[in-house]
Amino acid sequence: MNRLILSVSLLSLLPLAAEELPRIQSPAITEASGLAVSSANPEFLWTHNDSGGTPQVHLIGSDGSDHGQVTVSGCANTDWEDLASFTLAGKNYLLIADTGDNDAKRPSVSLIIIPEPSLPAAGKRLEATVAPAWQIHFTYPGGPRDCESVAVDSKAGKILLISKRTKPPEVYELPLRPTKTEASIPLSAVLIGNTAVVSAALPFMPYGNQPTGLDISADGQLAAVITYSEIFLFPRQPKETWAIALSRRPTALPPHHLKQAEAVALAKNGETVFAISEGKSSPIIRLPVPQLPAPSP
Repeated sequence: MNRLILSVSLLSLLPLAAEELPRIQSPAITEASGLAVSSANPEFLWTHNDSGGTPQVHLIGSDGSDHGQVTVSGCANTDWEDLASFTLAGKNYLLIADTGDNDAKRPSVSLIIIPEPSLPAAGKRLEATVAPAWQIHFTYPGGPRDCESVAVDSKAGKILLISKRTKPPEVYELPLRPTKTEASIPLSAVLIGNTAVVSAALPFMPYGNQPTGLDISADGQLAAVITYSEIFLFPRQPKETWAIALSRRPTALPPHHLKQAEAVALAKNGETVFAISEGKSSPIIRLPVPQLPAPSP
């Protein structure tokens, strides 16, 4: 794993008291529900509001400072629940997961991929409109699922999704760039995977700890899952499938104490994990990734 491993005790990972943490300063972010580290500058984060919000992604500093927003044209925020940043063919993108479905009744859900907007110059605010680069509409085998945890493994060309309310949580895969045949089938189940993969997923995650966010490091060797109580880290061996890596017992960081944890993001080098909560002025947790035991075969 080409990553600096930080040797820190779990005690040193305990979050600071809420009053000591930086907070999201933008008054427009009232129900933060997704989080991604900018591929252009690791000190900038992208976020968005939950269902019914404006179709905008907001740019904030890791210190919570407000740097503006971008409107996604031609799209509605039905129930945006997660956000991922990734690089593909030398270009930076953001993936918006319109996959929330508390009542498991949406006939289909979608993923919206936009070019990552250029960051504003120092002292300037971002005010722009961007069109989707592509979209993926899909259905789940077996019927609708509520999903708040979506991430991109750009090296493998895959999107991972984890269901929230099933027991245990289920993991699905989608192609990052569906073929013309897949993309041309309206509301098709372009989902990849099989029953064995789904049933084996996340067996060690307590049901009460429903997954509300997911991210994958840029090298594709570490996944972070956040729940209402903790952040779980899943290292992956080279050439190992995510189905295997996510079925292994994870490393749990100390409780984050967020009021309603909604999103997690890994720095591109996998050395830092960020987390935020729903609600106005959410604190921003920033923790170093500890030394992790090597995954067993």
